[in-house]
Amino acid sequence: MLHRALARKAFTSVRHARSVRLATVQRKYICPLSRRTSVQIESASCEPAASLEYSPSEEAVAPDAQFDGRRRPLQKPNNGLRQTERRSNEMGVGSRQLPTRVHIPRFTIFNVRRYTTHAKSPSRVHMKVDVVDGGVRSLDGYNGQFPNFWLRDNCQCTDCVHPVTKQRLLDTFKIPSNISIAHHEAEGDGICIHWSDEHVSHYPGSFFANASRNAQDRASMRQGHQRLRLWDPKTRDNPPSIGYTSLDKNDSDALASLLRKIREYGFCYVHDTPHEPEATQKTLERIAFIRQTHYGGFYDFTADLASKDTAYTNIALEAHTDTTYFSDPAGLQAFHLLSHTDGEGGASLLVDGFKVAADLLAEDANAYQILSEVNVHAHASGNEGISIQPYKGFPVLQHDPATGQLLQVRWNNSDRSRVELDLAHQNLWYDAARKWDALLKKRENEYWEQLTPGRILVFDNWRMLHGRSSFTGKRRICGGYVNRDDWISQHKMLEYGSESVLNHVGTS
Repeated sequence: MLHRALARKAFTSVRHARSVRLATVQRKYICPLSRRTSVQIESASCEPAASLEYSPSEEAVAPDAQFDGRRRPLQKPNNGLRQTERRSNEMGVGSRQLPTRVHIPRFTIFNVRRYTTHAKSPSRVHMKVDVVDGGVRSLDGYNGQFPNFWLRDNCQCTDCVHPVTKQRLLDTFKIPSNISIAHHEAEGDGICIHWSDEHVSHYPGSFFANASRNAQDRASMRQGHQRLRLWDPKTRDNPPSIGYTSLDKNDSDALASLLRKIREYGFCYVHDTPHEPEATQKTLERIAFIRQTHYGGFYDFTADLASKDTAYTNIALEAHTDTTYFSDPAGLQAFHLLSHTDGEGGASLLVDGFKVAADLLAEDANAYQILSEVNVHAHASGNEGISIQPYKGFPVLQHDPATGQLLQVRWNNSDRSRVELDLAHQNLWYDAARKWDALLKKRENEYWEQLTPGRILVFDNWRMLHGRSSFTGKRRICGGYVNRDDWISQHKMLEYGSESVLNHVGTS
């Protein structure tokens, strides 16, 4: 009965959705299905965005399937689920056959949209409205009415919203449920409404324009979108960088440039930095507060295992993201090599996780789906008295359910614990993860660089994977973490301007 109730709920929440059953014997997943999806990917060059199109297959693995002109198999008959089924049965784990259908739900689409780099507001500026049949309607093409209760609840006057903190002062549930418009008049490009509860609200045309934006436009301001540039050889040959001197002078334009480059490319160097930890700490604190973890706040360490983590050794580390064992992984991470004596090696590795995700989607959409849906658990348990685990598992690829936008890559095989699939179907995840891992290790996706004193590396831990080669001798490195919400807030305020950001708070 529970499964049926969930299915009905999913069907009613997604227009033209189709319920599909994914590979698990313990429960059913109800996924919205788009017949045809176009995926736009922004490259690092100035070429137009590439467009990837695919059609979800009805029988992705059936060798004798018949398809019309709108559908095609996503993978060859000899690969995928049936091969995995044979392996599972050989292991003697479960006997129930796997489904022959794997669809690509709408919310797992990798969709990097184009955004104007210096846009002060990503939405229409004004919208003309009028009162028709007792409700406010748009005269500019928005097909819908702005509900009276919603309008009254979102009045922006100083009696309803604090002018400084932008917090609500109005008790929403003291508004009469049948609130109505007593009378109204045009007011500039907006409207003045006299409500039946005797309150008077003033709504500029920009308020209605912001309120009627689509989900993608709302996400653009809320998440501080930039024009994302996926890596190509030009990125490695000419990596983004900025000088320390301008940051040290509290130049807001320099800080805006640093964060813009991180948002656009996923990383940025700060060159000509003094060879001392205080300068690195000051740089991070220009962005936001340094995040405290069980390792402390700002770190300054050598390979002495002072903290029980492989980062505090001299062994090689494969590409990974940090703090997957937190429910909210760190947003930014910084490294500054202060010294390396009596040895060699220790080159740093960066991989653009968004670019690899795009490659995986183009190569194997089924694998992309599995890494977007199957939850993976992680832990940090090396230090005495500590075992940190998120409140739930999370998929390797996390998306905004409203827009389909890829938001975060969570990949750390060293810290991984349980994969949230029953034992009979574990190979589904392993097969998908193997393809992901192979793409991470492709030479064209790896950017190796030897860190040097005076050059801070700052990168987006929700997008970039990092690692290093093994080394000898003694290395001293300092750095720290910054929360995702904190650095995105700083980026938005500098990029769009405080007034524009705050004007969108109520509608984003």
